[in-house]
Amino acid sequence: MNRRLITDEDALVERIQHLVRQPASRCVPAGIGDDCAAVRGPSETSLFLLKTDVVVEGRHFREADVPQAVGWKAVCRAVSDIAACGGRPKHALITCVLRPKQTGVWLTQMYRGIEKAARTFGFHVVGGEMARTEGPMVINVAMTGEVDEKHFVRRCGGRSGDVLFVTGVLGGSLASGWHLRFQPRVEEAVWLVRHFHIHAMMDLSDGLAADLPRLAKASDVGFTLDTSFLPRRRGVTPEQALGDGEDFELLFAVGRVDADRLEIEWRKNFPKLRLTRIGTLARKGIREGLGAVRGYDHFKV
Repeated sequence: MNRRLITDEDALVERIQHLVRQPASRCVPAGIGDDCAAVRGPSETSLFLLKTDVVVEGRHFREADVPQAVGWKAVCRAVSDIAACGGRPKHALITCVLRPKQTGVWLTQMYRGIEKAARTFGFHVVGGEMARTEGPMVINVAMTGEVDEKHFVRRCGGRSGDVLFVTGVLGGSLASGWHLRFQPRVEEAVWLVRHFHIHAMMDLSDGLAADLPRLAKASDVGFTLDTSFLPRRRGVTPEQALGDGEDFELLFAVGRVDADRLEIEWRKNFPKLRLTRIGTLARKGIREGLGAVRGYDHFKV
């Protein structure tokens, strides 16, 4: 038995991919390694999206944080991943591992944040589980979504020469409180996949410096990033914009032929949300623009 400890999140995911038998690709167009798993349902034109996500006290939130904001964050992380595949969320199961003192007012307020997100993004909480702990609280969300197969987007479709875009602004999420009140880009993602051929897309949870290499690797290409174009929050350095994480904006790749028209149409449809061209995908082996910044890794901090 291989007992070697893995201290790299991406390497850990790769090991699990080797250990778990993957089903036939026609039944499961996307499995381990994408923002969501996608499975074929009874309809020939749509796919079910499956996502699970977890927030842990002391890592993703603090006991002193507003409980409604914790509930919002817990479910919106999963919503953001479903949006990154071009889909809409449908149903959620919530598992709460709590200390006894959190089972009263704290739990009630936390669920108010969950229900606010459900109303905002159109999904339903249909069940879950409860367990007790004397340690850190844990909230796990299992969510389903749906997308027309012709609009389904993965990380692995990028092509050398594609233009890279990000929505919103990056960096300073913890300092600004954005990590507890971010807005999953559901409507924006659905609009993108319906009006343009988006080659690859994902949401930015671990920072651009971690997530852009993942998109490039999945697409078997490299990238060139121009950090002078990074859309940053006020007071945020380029290094922080690359590595802070918890932005939950969209990163996507589109062909050069569509890039100019996309920028024009975006300004018409989403005038209050920035869209920024930050670089291009390149031939495999090229990694320009990140410097020494690596982003967030659960098993290296």
